[in-house]
Amino acid sequence: MKANLGAHCDDFYTSCRLFLKLDLTLERETVLHFFDRIRREYPSLGRMRRREDGGLVLEEADPEGRDGQSRRWIRLEPGAVRFGYFAPPSSAEYRRYAATILENAPHHLTLSDLDIDYLEVVYGFDLVYAGNHDRLVAETFYVDHPFASFLLGQEAVHTIDCQPSFGITLTGSCDTQAYLEVKGRTTSYEVRTGEFDDQLLSVYLTVRRYWGFGPPTDLAKAFQDLAEVGEDLAVKRVVPLVVNPLAHAIASRP
Repeated sequence: MKANLGAHCDDFYTSCRLFLKLDLTLERETVLHFFDRIRREYPSLGRMRRREDGGLVLEEADPEGRDGQSRRWIRLEPGAVRFGYFAPPSSAEYRRYAATILENAPHHLTLSDLDIDYLEVVYGFDLVYAGNHDRLVAETFYVDHPFASFLLGQEAVHTIDCQPSFGITLTGSCDTQAYLEVKGRTTSYEVRTGEFDDQLLSVYLTVRRYWGFGPPTDLAKAFQDLAEVGEDLAVKRVVPLVVNPLAHAIASRP
Protein backbone atom coordinates (compact mmCIF):
# COMPACT_ATOMS: atom_id res chain seq x y z
CA MET A 1 0.00 0.00 0.00
CA LYS A 2 2.92 2.33 0.72
CA ALA A 3 4.09 1.89 -2.87
CA ASN A 4 0.86 3.27 -4.36
CA LEU A 5 -1.27 5.10 -1.79
CA GLY A 6 1.71 6.36 0.21
CA ALA A 7 4.09 7.10 -2.65
CA HIS A 8 3.72 10.89 -2.38
CA CYS A 9 3.56 11.33 1.39
CA ASP A 10 6.05 10.90 4.21
CA ASP A 11 3.95 8.49 6.30
CA PHE A 12 0.97 6.34 5.34
CA TYR A 13 -1.13 4.31 7.75
CA THR A 14 -4.50 2.69 8.12
CA SER A 15 -6.67 2.13 11.16
CA CYS A 16 -10.04 0.63 12.00
CA ARG A 17 -12.42 1.63 14.77
CA LEU A 18 -15.38 -0.43 15.97
CA PHE A 19 -17.63 1.68 18.22
CA LEU A 20 -20.00 -0.03 20.63
CA LYS A 21 -23.21 0.98 22.38
CA LEU A 22 -22.36 -0.83 25.60
CA ASP A 23 -19.02 -0.75 27.40
CA LEU A 24 -16.65 -3.67 27.10
CA THR A 25 -15.80 -5.59 30.24
CA LEU A 26 -12.02 -5.18 30.23
CA GLU A 27 -11.38 -7.91 32.76
CA ARG A 28 -7.97 -9.53 33.02
CA GLU A 29 -8.97 -12.94 31.67
CA THR A 30 -11.03 -11.53 28.81
CA VAL A 31 -8.28 -9.20 27.59
CA LEU A 32 -5.46 -11.72 27.90
CA HIS A 33 -7.37 -14.44 26.07
CA PHE A 34 -8.18 -12.09 23.20
CA PHE A 35 -4.66 -10.69 22.93
CA ASP A 36 -3.14 -14.18 23.14
CA ARG A 37 -5.38 -15.35 20.30
CA ILE A 38 -4.18 -12.51 18.07
CA ARG A 39 -0.57 -13.17 19.06
CA ARG A 40 -0.83 -16.73 17.76
CA GLU A 41 -1.18 -15.23 14.29
CA TYR A 42 1.18 -12.30 14.89
CA PRO A 43 3.84 -13.25 17.47
CA SER A 44 5.61 -9.90 17.05
CA LEU A 45 2.70 -8.21 18.87
CA GLY A 46 4.49 -8.64 22.16
CA ARG A 47 4.29 -5.33 24.01
CA MET A 48 1.25 -4.66 26.18
CA ARG A 49 0.66 -1.43 28.05
CA ARG A 50 -2.09 0.56 29.73
CA ARG A 51 -2.82 4.08 28.54
CA GLU A 52 -3.59 6.97 30.86
CA ASP A 53 -7.22 6.91 29.68
CA GLY A 54 -7.54 3.26 30.74
CA GLY A 55 -7.23 1.77 27.26
CA LEU A 56 -5.19 -1.42 26.86
CA VAL A 57 -2.76 -1.62 23.96
CA LEU A 58 -0.99 -4.55 22.33
CA GLU A 59 1.67 -3.41 19.86
CA GLU A 60 4.83 -4.28 18.01
CA ALA A 61 6.82 -1.13 18.75
CA ASP A 62 6.60 2.37 20.14
CA PRO A 63 3.63 3.89 18.23
CA GLU A 64 5.17 7.34 18.53
CA GLY A 65 8.19 6.29 16.50
CA ARG A 66 8.44 7.54 12.93
CA ASP A 67 11.02 5.21 11.42
CA GLY A 68 8.98 4.33 8.35
CA GLN A 69 8.86 0.65 9.33
CA SER A 70 5.65 -1.36 9.23
CA ARG A 71 4.05 -2.06 12.59
CA ARG A 72 0.69 -3.13 13.96
CA TRP A 73 -1.28 -2.34 17.10
CA ILE A 74 -4.59 -3.08 18.84
CA ARG A 75 -6.32 -1.00 21.50
CA LEU A 76 -9.27 -1.95 23.67
CA GLU A 77 -11.32 0.81 25.26
CA PRO A 78 -14.60 0.64 27.19
CA GLY A 79 -16.58 1.80 24.17
CA ALA A 80 -14.48 0.72 21.22
CA VAL A 81 -12.06 -1.72 19.64
CA ARG A 82 -9.33 -0.02 17.61
CA PHE A 83 -6.45 -1.38 15.57
CA GLY A 84 -4.09 -0.10 12.95
CA TYR A 85 -1.21 -0.77 10.62
CA PHE A 86 1.52 1.81 10.10
CA ALA A 87 3.10 1.61 6.61
CA PRO A 88 1.28 -1.62 5.62
CA PRO A 89 3.25 -3.43 2.91
CA SER A 90 0.12 -4.37 0.96
CA SER A 91 -3.64 -4.14 1.02
CA ALA A 92 -3.87 -7.92 1.30
CA GLU A 93 -1.68 -7.96 4.42
CA TYR A 94 -3.71 -5.21 6.11
CA ARG A 95 -6.97 -6.97 5.27
CA ARG A 96 -5.69 -10.28 6.63
CA TYR A 97 -4.69 -8.57 9.87
CA ALA A 98 -8.12 -6.92 10.16
CA ALA A 99 -9.90 -10.20 9.45
CA THR A 100 -7.98 -11.94 12.24
CA ILE A 101 -9.11 -9.34 14.77
CA LEU A 102 -12.69 -8.94 13.63
CA GLU A 103 -13.33 -12.68 13.33
CA ASN A 104 -12.13 -13.26 16.89
CA ALA A 105 -13.48 -10.15 18.63
CA PRO A 106 -17.18 -11.17 18.83
CA HIS A 107 -16.39 -14.43 20.62
CA HIS A 108 -13.59 -13.31 22.93
CA LEU A 109 -15.09 -9.92 23.79
CA THR A 110 -18.73 -11.11 23.83
CA LEU A 111 -19.97 -8.75 21.13
CA SER A 112 -23.51 -8.87 19.80
CA ASP A 113 -24.85 -7.41 16.58
CA LEU A 114 -27.16 -5.30 18.76
CA ASP A 115 -24.13 -3.83 20.51
CA ILE A 116 -22.40 -2.45 17.40
CA ASP A 117 -22.85 1.24 16.67
CA TYR A 118 -20.61 1.67 13.65
CA LEU A 119 -17.42 0.48 12.01
CA GLU A 120 -15.02 2.80 10.25
CA VAL A 121 -11.79 2.45 8.29
CA VAL A 122 -9.36 5.36 8.18
CA TYR A 123 -6.58 6.05 5.70
CA GLY A 124 -4.02 8.58 6.90
CA PHE A 125 -1.50 10.47 4.78
CA ASP A 126 1.13 12.59 6.57
CA LEU A 127 3.31 15.20 4.88
CA VAL A 128 6.11 16.94 6.77
CA TYR A 129 6.17 20.71 6.24
CA ALA A 130 7.99 23.45 8.14
CA GLY A 131 5.76 26.36 7.27
CA ASN A 132 2.25 27.72 7.62
CA HIS A 133 0.05 24.69 6.93
CA ASP A 134 -3.14 26.74 6.69
CA ARG A 135 -1.65 29.14 4.15
CA LEU A 136 -0.34 26.20 2.13
CA VAL A 137 -3.77 24.55 2.04
CA ALA A 138 -5.49 27.81 1.13
CA GLU A 139 -3.05 28.54 -1.71
CA THR A 140 -3.22 24.96 -3.00
CA PHE A 141 -6.99 24.57 -3.14
CA TYR A 142 -8.68 27.96 -2.88
CA VAL A 143 -6.78 30.44 -5.07
CA ASP A 144 -9.53 30.36 -7.72
CA HIS A 145 -12.34 29.77 -5.25
CA PRO A 146 -14.71 32.43 -3.87
CA PHE A 147 -13.23 31.73 -0.42
CA ALA A 148 -9.92 33.18 -1.65
CA SER A 149 -11.11 36.73 -1.10
CA PHE A 150 -11.32 35.96 2.63
CA LEU A 151 -8.49 33.46 3.10
CA LEU A 152 -5.96 35.22 0.87
CA GLY A 153 -7.37 38.73 0.46
CA GLN A 154 -5.72 42.04 1.32
CA GLU A 155 -7.05 41.91 4.87
CA ALA A 156 -5.49 38.46 5.48
CA VAL A 157 -2.10 39.21 7.02
CA HIS A 158 -1.82 35.48 7.77
CA THR A 159 -4.09 32.50 7.17
CA ILE A 160 -4.40 30.74 10.52
CA ASP A 161 -7.20 28.23 10.07
CA CYS A 162 -7.87 26.42 6.81
CA GLN A 163 -8.69 22.78 7.51
CA PRO A 164 -11.36 21.67 5.07
CA SER A 165 -13.61 18.77 6.05
CA PHE A 166 -16.27 17.15 3.86
CA GLY A 167 -18.70 14.27 4.20
CA ILE A 168 -20.80 12.33 1.71
CA THR A 169 -23.20 9.41 1.92
CA LEU A 170 -22.51 6.43 -0.32
CA THR A 171 -25.99 4.91 0.01
CA GLY A 172 -29.54 6.23 -0.08
CA SER A 173 -30.16 5.09 3.48
CA CYS A 174 -27.06 7.01 4.67
CA ASP A 175 -25.75 3.92 6.48
CA THR A 176 -22.43 4.06 4.61
CA GLN A 177 -20.57 7.37 4.57
CA ALA A 178 -17.20 8.83 3.63
CA TYR A 179 -15.36 11.79 5.13
CA LEU A 180 -12.34 13.72 3.93
CA GLU A 181 -10.37 16.00 6.26
CA VAL A 182 -7.19 18.04 5.90
CA LYS A 183 -5.63 18.79 9.28
CA GLY A 184 -2.75 21.24 9.78
CA ARG A 185 -0.75 21.67 12.96
CA THR A 186 0.73 25.14 12.66
CA THR A 187 0.46 27.19 15.86
CA SER A 188 -0.24 30.91 16.16
CA TYR A 189 3.14 31.27 17.87
CA GLU A 190 4.89 29.90 14.78
CA VAL A 191 2.93 32.23 12.52
CA ARG A 192 3.65 35.23 14.73
CA THR A 193 7.40 34.56 15.01
CA GLY A 194 7.96 33.12 11.55
CA GLU A 195 9.88 30.23 13.13
CA PHE A 196 8.35 26.98 11.92
CA ASP A 197 9.20 23.46 13.05
CA ASP A 198 8.72 20.35 10.97
CA GLN A 199 5.07 19.42 11.56
CA LEU A 200 2.78 16.79 10.10
CA LEU A 201 0.13 18.04 7.69
CA SER A 202 -2.39 15.20 7.57
CA VAL A 203 -5.05 14.08 5.12
CA TYR A 204 -7.63 11.65 6.48
CA LEU A 205 -10.10 9.58 4.48
CA THR A 206 -12.69 7.82 6.65
CA VAL A 207 -15.30 5.35 5.39
CA ARG A 208 -17.95 4.40 7.93
CA ARG A 209 -20.87 2.00 8.15
CA TYR A 210 -23.65 2.23 10.73
CA TRP A 211 -25.42 -0.88 12.00
CA GLY A 212 -29.18 -1.46 12.20
CA PHE A 213 -30.06 -0.66 8.57
CA GLY A 214 -30.71 -4.22 7.45
CA PRO A 215 -29.99 -7.84 8.32
CA PRO A 216 -27.02 -8.61 10.60
CA THR A 217 -23.66 -8.37 8.86
CA ASP A 218 -20.46 -10.23 9.60
CA LEU A 219 -17.85 -7.80 10.93
CA ALA A 220 -15.00 -9.13 8.79
CA LYS A 221 -17.17 -8.96 5.66
CA ALA A 222 -18.27 -5.41 6.52
CA PHE A 223 -14.63 -4.40 6.89
CA GLN A 224 -13.73 -5.89 3.51
CA ASP A 225 -16.58 -3.96 1.88
CA LEU A 226 -15.47 -0.70 3.50
CA ALA A 227 -11.86 -1.33 2.53
CA GLU A 228 -12.89 -1.84 -1.10
CA VAL A 229 -14.75 1.47 -1.10
CA GLY A 230 -12.04 3.30 0.81
CA GLU A 231 -9.18 2.18 -1.38
CA ASP A 232 -11.13 3.03 -4.51
CA LEU A 233 -11.83 6.56 -3.20
CA ALA A 234 -8.22 6.93 -2.10
CA VAL A 235 -6.82 5.92 -5.49
CA LYS A 236 -9.31 7.83 -7.65
CA ARG A 237 -9.98 10.92 -5.54
CA VAL A 238 -7.91 11.53 -2.43
CA VAL A 239 -4.37 10.82 -3.62
CA PRO A 240 -4.52 12.56 -7.02
CA LEU A 241 -6.75 15.47 -5.99
CA VAL A 242 -5.60 16.19 -2.42
CA VAL A 243 -2.40 14.41 -1.36
CA ASN A 244 -0.40 14.90 -4.56
CA PRO A 245 -1.20 18.62 -4.93
CA LEU A 246 -0.14 19.21 -1.32
CA ALA A 247 3.07 17.23 -1.84
CA HIS A 248 3.87 19.20 -4.98
CA ALA A 249 3.14 22.49 -3.19
CA ILE A 250 5.49 21.56 -0.36
CA ALA A 251 8.20 20.51 -2.80
CA SER A 252 7.93 23.85 -4.60
CA ARG A 253 8.51 25.85 -1.39
CA PRO A 254 12.08 27.00 -0.74
